[in-house]
Amino acid sequence: MLQPLLVSRDQTSLRQRATDTLRAALLNGMFAPGQKLSERELCESLGVSRSCVRESLQHLQAEGLIVVIPHKGPEVATITPKEVRDIYAVRAQLEGLAAKGFTKNAQPAQIESLRSKLKELALPDIAQDKTQLLNAKNEFYNILIEGCGNTVVGLMLRQLNNRVTLLRRISLSQPGRLPNTLNELDDVVTAIEKGDGETAARLCIEHVEKASHNVLRSLSMQVEMD
Repeated sequence: MLQPLLVSRDQTSLRQRATDTLRAALLNGMFAPGQKLSERELCESLGVSRSCVRESLQHLQAEGLIVVIPHKGPEVATITPKEVRDIYAVRAQLEGLAAKGFTKNAQPAQIESLRSKLKELALPDIAQDKTQLLNAKNEFYNILIEGCGNTVVGLMLRQLNNRVTLLRRISLSQPGRLPNTLNELDDVVTAIEKGDGETAARLCIEHVEKASHNVLRSLSMQVEMD
């Protein structure tokens, strides 16, 4: 039986709030990859109708967070090693472009915000709470996207964000990864502060490539354990 995920009934539409609540549960790791999703249990957990749950599932299917298996129903999406490589290959190039554009176009206040958010990532309260850590890292990249001056890059990165967040959860769960992540991002921000867009782009790409290797290694270890 699922723990309650009750949705408040003020503000936006009930379906949108149900979708947002279920999306957050998926991104926070409440459901395991490949886990079957019961519409009845989701109705009870969310406190909404079956039609509302079905609309939410359709929306999350379009985002790549769930898949619907013929004759079996919905289940949490499992990202294969090939998909990991594909996602990170695209992400690396897009974030490289974002870093280069940010260096050229960002206002001083945006650069200060980027540095401030990086410092926040290192705070013990955040570093020890995976949900807060992932939220803070998403905010770091939101600052980068908003200041890069390229709306297409921003749109494409945001389209990838849900699956990237799932993969970040895997990557950051590995011992020693967070300190390395902070050092890598510090180098990126330092290059931006120096106005060196080419170096910032290269370092961003290298950071994503290292994260990709870490996720693939984690998935390989999990397969061996299974």
